[in-house]
Amino acid sequence: MFVHESDNRVSMKRLFFLFLLTSIASSCEEKPESILVVQGDITESVYASGSVRSKNQYQVYATINGLVQQVLVEEGDVVKKGSPLYIIQSEASKLTAENARLAAEFARNNTSGDRLAELKSAIDLAYTRLVNDSLLLARQQGLWLQQIGSKVELEQRMLAYNSSSNSYQAAILRYRDAKKQLEFSSAQSQKQWAISQVLQSDYIIRAQQDGRVYRLFKEVGELVSPQTAVAILGHATAFETELQVDEHDIAKVKPGQRVLLTLDSYKGQVFEASLTRIAPLMNERSRTFTVTAEFTNKPPVLYPNFSVEANILIADKNNVLIVPRNYLLGDSVVILENKEKVSVNIGLKDYQKVEILSGLSAGQRILKPD
Repeated sequence: MFVHESDNRVSMKRLFFLFLLTSIASSCEEKPESILVVQGDITESVYASGSVRSKNQYQVYATINGLVQQVLVEEGDVVKKGSPLYIIQSEASKLTAENARLAAEFARNNTSGDRLAELKSAIDLAYTRLVNDSLLLARQQGLWLQQIGSKVELEQRMLAYNSSSNSYQAAILRYRDAKKQLEFSSAQSQKQWAISQVLQSDYIIRAQQDGRVYRLFKEVGELVSPQTAVAILGHATAFETELQVDEHDIAKVKPGQRVLLTLDSYKGQVFEASLTRIAPLMNERSRTFTVTAEFTNKPPVLYPNFSVEANILIADKNNVLIVPRNYLLGDSVVILENKEKVSVNIGLKDYQKVEILSGLSAGQRILKPD
């Protein structure tokens, strides 16, 4: 068969082009990333997030329903324990308290007033009659012994004496009963007045401890009730962080552990705190536990509700074998330089590194998985 010379040239060019492409592809194949197993330090931590709050921060509630008559403080004010925050409108309560006061005064006056004086006079009069009838009876008995007078007269004197004696005893009993009743009525009125004063004090909402007013929720004319907070108060200068820890990590967390904190308001800065409390009840909705950490070195300015991210340091080791976490297959296998896969046992791990307990030696090179 006849082959044209130009066709041979085209075939040779194609072969050369294919060879060139193969050479370029071979040269572009990159070697897999690798590192040497080295010794270093590693710290294991538990992540948590939360917010800043003032120490002893609490919400203030009213104990009664009513309308705000006065707001006595402003947000940011520093107050003492017992300082009034709100006054609730209480005209009906004031009238009730005044009525109880008048009743108490009336009852108190009765214990030493005309009623007892009248009964005391009745006792004195009955006693005078008793003495007089006693003398007349003794005189009649003397005459009777001298056989003077009749037996009827003696019996009449005896009856008069007995009647006077009974009247005297009855007067004493009436006085005692009236005194007891008046004293009971007075004590009861005093108690009613004291109760009305306590109820009247419920119309003044007060601070439960020294601190700063961070938030006021109500204004004059607004309705308050025991179900809704009217203010937030807390320590004026001391702050702490309230963090949420996942239930899978809570068993590793203990009071006294060091905490590293970052705040959105202080970008690039890390502050330290110490874990102080672990709330024992898990939040079923978020599946987290609330823990509290107090600053050991704190930012110069803090406000409640600053957002916080934290690492709770639970363990650290020095001079141990470490490799990057992304060089592991399934947390238990690494690839040697000769592409052999070997099993390893791991220890501590952080977000970037992991401790190798066995399976590798310092100086070995391992490959990064594809």
